[in-house]
Amino acid sequence: MSEQTENPLRQLPSVDRLLNDMGAGDLLTSYGHEAVRDALRVALDAARQWIRQGGNAPGVDELLAAAGSLLRVRQTPSLRPVINATGVILHTNLGRAPLCESAQQAMLAVAAGYSTLEYELEAGERGKRESHIESLITAITGAEAATVVNNNAAAVLLILTALAQHREVVISRGQLVEIGGGFRIPDVLAQSGARLVEVGTTNRTRLDDFAQAIGPQTALLMRAHASNFKQIGFVEQPTLRELASLAHGRGLHLIEDLGSGALLDTAAYGLEHEPMPQESVRAGIDLVAFSGDKLLGGPQAGIIAGRGELVERLKRHPLARAVRIDKLNLAALVATLDHYRRGDAVEHVPVWQMIALHPEAIRARAESWAMQIGGDVTTSESTIGGGSLPGETLPTFVLALDVPRPDEFAAQLRRQANPVIARIVHRRVLLDPRTVLPGQDNALLQSVSAALSEASH
Repeated sequence: MSEQTENPLRQLPSVDRLLNDMGAGDLLTSYGHEAVRDALRVALDAARQWIRQGGNAPGVDELLAAAGSLLRVRQTPSLRPVINATGVILHTNLGRAPLCESAQQAMLAVAAGYSTLEYELEAGERGKRESHIESLITAITGAEAATVVNNNAAAVLLILTALAQHREVVISRGQLVEIGGGFRIPDVLAQSGARLVEVGTTNRTRLDDFAQAIGPQTALLMRAHASNFKQIGFVEQPTLRELASLAHGRGLHLIEDLGSGALLDTAAYGLEHEPMPQESVRAGIDLVAFSGDKLLGGPQAGIIAGRGELVERLKRHPLARAVRIDKLNLAALVATLDHYRRGDAVEHVPVWQMIALHPEAIRARAESWAMQIGGDVTTSESTIGGGSLPGETLPTFVLALDVPRPDEFAAQLRRQANPVIARIVHRRVLLDPRTVLPGQDNALLQSVSAALSEASH
């Protein structure tokens, strides 16, 4: 018996032998010498382990194929587009609001070269980035002034730091909410240097509770909209107008963390009414903060609107520079808000397009899918998501797929070149057309067909 037969590890080719093989040419062209060399070393290490476990030595073609698979995985970005077929419109884990076409174009235009981010063309001198957006926000909300930072948590942090550091902020116990990712209102207050004064109970807080808590160290009264949960039953909170009257009568300011940033009335689309920044301004709020990437339907941003003198104090605070919005998100936000100014947000902003979709239009799309790949079309419910309108749903139609191992099939959908994110209900894989963007149908069908083919083998 030869030494090679006695030791199958010796049958493995060297890295240099593999690099010089004709089959490695495409890999070298696509990925470069060093990346291919490293991948081949990994493939050989895996082969040695396989042989030690009793397996046969792989050939040159198999080793090159293993290296190629590894290189493809390594070269695929972890941050990549997916097809959202879950029916959750504002899916936080999937990036929340998809941007409208004009916002995408605005970002590309600004990203491709230099811009007037902080430059006044007419004067030929330095300008301010707020000048591009402040008038839009004030026109839409009715506020005196506005500014924008990189997200809503930063907006609240800036307000509290600038207006209440080392002083007291009075807030209802029922509004000490936790938002996504474990961030809590009390923690934001603590980071700002403000001291929290809790009043009332979890379910009931009266105006008199606020009044009794006001003292010499009180700087602000605060309201936080519970946008990601709902209290029902024996509950009570003072209105914004009542709080504003109390605050102003005591020489204090009233601020609000509104969260979801609905600039249109959700009740017009069969949903519960979501409080709007315009309503807060009319009620006498001094500053209201809300998100750009939730029901507003734009990029990640924290928008602050309210009294001019207070907004100016925020703009001048040192923290404002640390949390300012970047040029790409600013361009996208301007383009998105412009649709609200023109009154055509429902026609152009994807979040509102999805909310406004008629169930029959959704059914027609689901039936088209079923004709091509099979499955049953059935009724279901879409949700808003993103910490907005908790418990509220929209009627929809979905394509339901019966597969032997639904969890494994859902994983196969996620592994496709165009990953599809579905949901599983009662052991059926559901695909909701409401959240599949226009133009994604062919990619979705290809991914589902490929996953079905894999599942059948």
